[in-house]
Amino acid sequence: MTREFDLAESLARGVEGRNGAWTFIEGFAADWAGAALGRDDGWTEADIEAAERRLGLRLPAALREAYALFGLRRDLTSNHDVLLGPAELYVDDAKEALVFRHENQGASSWGILLDSLPDDDPAVAIRLDLADKGAERWEGWLERLSLCFVEIVLSESLQAGEELCDFLEPDDDTLELLEANCIRLPFPAYPVGEQTRWFLGQGVLLRDDDGAAILARGRTAEDLDRLRDLMPGDWLNDCR
Repeated sequence: MTREFDLAESLARGVEGRNGAWTFIEGFAADWAGAALGRDDGWTEADIEAAERRLGLRLPAALREAYALFGLRRDLTSNHDVLLGPAELYVDDAKEALVFRHENQGASSWGILLDSLPDDDPAVAIRLDLADKGAERWEGWLERLSLCFVEIVLSESLQAGEELCDFLEPDDDTLELLEANCIRLPFPAYPVGEQTRWFLGQGVLLRDDDGAAILARGRTAEDLDRLRDLMPGDWLNDCR
């Protein structure tokens, strides 16, 4: 008998290390994203090795594993921001980092500092696209690449389409309802930007962006409707 996927329990293990991260993503893909990972969902070893030859460097184990396991599942990685494929990876102009992800409008990029590439599961840095290009610099984002991929899958799931996802500008009452009716998920604090918190309701994943916005993803459309009834407000995609 297959054990039911417990998002909160699996995430708690997923944020602790690389193996737990891949197990969480496998479970989330099957239970929330609608399709279990298959052998055709990842890039081939030949694709990855071709990227290494072009770049003249060895990719970290965590990046190789992520590409091979789910790198072609754009529904998990690229609904909003974009995970670069092996052939699109590049080293930034300053020769400081290997860039592997872009914000959808080019406002920021995520990369691995070149000095960290020998690590199996290196830290991830973020660079904002600023008007003053001289002020742009890489800043710490998340402490492990595998943790970053967990965050990518969670965040991209909130952008999966209007049937399952919605957006609300909350007031104080809404935030109180969120905290009273949903459990706080064990995701580490983000080191830069707004205070972001993850929650799980009954069949609904939620992200609170510093009280300015709540993004929600229902496991089903009915789960999302139940959340809207529980937390009334001007939900962007609620056409009932």
